[in-house]
Amino acid sequence: MTMLTPRTPTKLAPPGKGRRERKAAELESRTRLAGERLAGFSARPGAQVLQDLSATRNGLTHAEAALRLERHGANVVAHERAPRWWVQLAKAFRNPFIAVLVFLAAVMWWQDPADPGVVILSVMVGISGLLRFWQEFRSGRAADALKKLVTTTCAVQRRAGGAGPTTLEVPMDQVVPGDVVKLAAGDLIPADLRLITSKDLMVGQAALSGESLPVAKADAPPRSAGGTPSSEDLGQFETTDPVEADNLCLMGTSVTSGTATGVVVATGADTYFGSMAGSLVGERPQTNFDNGVRKVSLLLIRFMLVMVPVVFAINGLTKGDWDEAFLFGIAVAVGLTPEMLPMVVSANLARGAVAMSRHKVVVKRLNAIQNLGAMDVLCTDKTGTLTEDRIVLDRYLDVHGNEDDEVLEYGYLNSHFQTGLKNLMDQAVINRVNEAEEVVVDARFSMVDEIPFDFARRRMSVVLGRNSIVGDLGRSEHVMITKGAVEEVLDLCTHMTDRGRKVELTDQLRRHVTRIAEDNNRQGLRVLAVATRTMSAPRDTYSVADEDGLTLVGFLAFLDPPKADAARALQALADKGIAVKVVTGDNDLVAARVCADVGIDVGHVVLGAEIDALDDTALRALAARTTVFAKVNPVQKARIVRALQADGHTVGFLGDGINDAAALRDADVGISVDTAVDIAKESAEIILLEKDLTVLEQGVIQGRTTFGNTIKYIKMTASSNFGNVFSVLVASAFIPFQPMLAIMLLVQNLVYDIAQLATPWDRMDEEYLRRPRNWDSKGIGRFMVCIGPISSIFDIAMFVIMWNVFGANSEAEQALFQSGWFMEGLLSQTLIVHMIRTRKIPFIQSRASWPVMVMTVLAVLTGLYLPFSPLAGSLGFVPLPAGYFPWLIGVLLAYCTLTQLLKTLYIRRFGTWL
Repeated sequence: MTMLTPRTPTKLAPPGKGRRERKAAELESRTRLAGERLAGFSARPGAQVLQDLSATRNGLTHAEAALRLERHGANVVAHERAPRWWVQLAKAFRNPFIAVLVFLAAVMWWQDPADPGVVILSVMVGISGLLRFWQEFRSGRAADALKKLVTTTCAVQRRAGGAGPTTLEVPMDQVVPGDVVKLAAGDLIPADLRLITSKDLMVGQAALSGESLPVAKADAPPRSAGGTPSSEDLGQFETTDPVEADNLCLMGTSVTSGTATGVVVATGADTYFGSMAGSLVGERPQTNFDNGVRKVSLLLIRFMLVMVPVVFAINGLTKGDWDEAFLFGIAVAVGLTPEMLPMVVSANLARGAVAMSRHKVVVKRLNAIQNLGAMDVLCTDKTGTLTEDRIVLDRYLDVHGNEDDEVLEYGYLNSHFQTGLKNLMDQAVINRVNEAEEVVVDARFSMVDEIPFDFARRRMSVVLGRNSIVGDLGRSEHVMITKGAVEEVLDLCTHMTDRGRKVELTDQLRRHVTRIAEDNNRQGLRVLAVATRTMSAPRDTYSVADEDGLTLVGFLAFLDPPKADAARALQALADKGIAVKVVTGDNDLVAARVCADVGIDVGHVVLGAEIDALDDTALRALAARTTVFAKVNPVQKARIVRALQADGHTVGFLGDGINDAAALRDADVGISVDTAVDIAKESAEIILLEKDLTVLEQGVIQGRTTFGNTIKYIKMTASSNFGNVFSVLVASAFIPFQPMLAIMLLVQNLVYDIAQLATPWDRMDEEYLRRPRNWDSKGIGRFMVCIGPISSIFDIAMFVIMWNVFGANSEAEQALFQSGWFMEGLLSQTLIVHMIRTRKIPFIQSRASWPVMVMTVLAVLTGLYLPFSPLAGSLGFVPLPAGYFPWLIGVLLAYCTLTQLLKTLYIRRFGTWL
């Protein structure tokens, strides 16, 4: 059994808990009220329902329908709408660091409107926001393009005044309560319906319940468990869950086979689907990424608020020029702030989105990429993710549980010769038989009659005639082959086939064969019984009364098979440090079987009813030790997600149904597929064009690479800037002139930051990608304090060299001092990138990507060239003597050596680097 230990024990609840709990309570209340209302319609007789709705079996008149449409509104549910482009553009600039940069630019402009730093900061802010806006805008449009409506109309029966009823194709949004809707195979159910007639109706409810197999629906089900089937529609009292009610069809589900007529009892927001959707619109909860960026931003801003006033005060007191001290303080603020952070983060995320699109993944919200990399728990449904989302015949068994080809043959004859619409299990039986065998069967038998499936009998029969063949002339007997629910078929059997012999089905043998069927049911298989009867007096027509005195042949067992690569994909996710939890609306037996087949340690399967009995604290403990949850509803799925988040986990949720929407919104990263219902795609942040965990694994790697390059930039820049400011503090206290002009500090920062634009294209070490990565503001602060001052040691060494060796120890020689420190500071900042980007030995054990190498060379060449360039005078530089460069090389080599040594000690002490 998989155990999860809290990542951050002190974190008692995810941020925004109050709002999220209110949303969850609202969702629970709305769905409960909608369920109770629908259960009332299910329990009432059909005639009473029509009377309560002021409707008839012939449908509404056009005038009545128009009035009800005006009264109840269009048949649409609340859904997420993409914000207007200008709102999306404004949100792209909503970032703590962008606010700081805008403030600094405003102060610099107020001090000197011609200051080039104003333009530099403005460009950085503009590029960052526009890059994020354009990528999210494009992804949003791509996601909208994935919405495919199965149909936009439905068949409704209406009347024109006193005329008779006619069937019209009406837009789904114009369906009203009281409308009589006709359903056929392939139809999407447009609203919540109470059935008034049905024939062989099978409905796919996976989007609502998660159950992989279609379920039978009927207008007149048995009144109680084990009750006598009735042809009279008296209502149903068996369940208060509208999804399980046999005489209700709910919006968002679809007809897989059969026909029916139903009266609309709820539309739009009043439907069971609408009750869920209405609670899922609005601001999303704060995710792992949002909280991480906020904490890191506040950490760096605090450093700036502490250091800048200190530099300003020391400069003002020691130099006496407070105006110059103010300007220098602003320059230090810019130098200390990783002003390219918003731009680098946006570039990182945008590049990640582009890379993921090549793997058939659409990223709707860029922040989700990092959340995907930080994810350490993935909650997923099983249907279509772990399984192939199709029904196959897994085994065909005799009465002792052994495989028997005769059982397959009889099952095939039943499925092949029936004339009605074949359901998924019939297709599975037919697909199991090869074409050559089909030809032989067609030659041996011919169709005589059939007794169709109905809900009360839960079986269907065909009667076949044996065709005359050479050596078998004169045989004219008919064979009835019955296939259906085990209990119903067994009740009609008096004998069974035992190793080719027909024997009486005694009570003991009846218990034996029942146990065989139950054993297969417990293995998660859907079991049907197959029985035969030989008609010695053949005739042209047969009836239900002839389904008697049957001989049990054996059983057919079906399942939705596991994907061939599911086990490998799960192992790959486990190797990446991601625990997979299966959260499904399907039953526990099927869920346990599938999970066991793909290598998941199932342990105790927790049912939704158990979750309702637990408070949040108890659910946290249960969620940590449970791998499989079954028969869970939307509210319970969302609670499981929040319980895992409360334990400090970054949770992803993969789902495609209406019942997944709440959990998709609450998860740190919601993942859906292009074939999902619209509300699931709207609630998700990432959409897979293939429902495949292998694709998801690629997304996880890309997310960790994106996060790694982001954190790499933050640690490199923040520690380097902190070291520079620390050096400025020392210089300001002991040197009688400015150690570097404000314009020099800005140019140095600009050249360095431009070089870092290649960071998103860097590669990450394989070891880094093996486990989830998360924001750690304390770790960043510790890194700044421990690693940043290393550069100050060599800055101070360069101060001493310039002061004593080259005589730059007076205001007359300050330009030489400033030029020398500028070059050393820029080159050390640029080269140290390669020391910090990996925990290994740079250039030997780990090499940066070629874009990073090129930008490093360009930055170094720029630093060497500027003091000798035509711009030198305007920037305050003077050419450096040839004797300076050996000293520079020595300082840089010593800096790299010491950094590598301290990096080893830091990793040994704290167990981490990036």
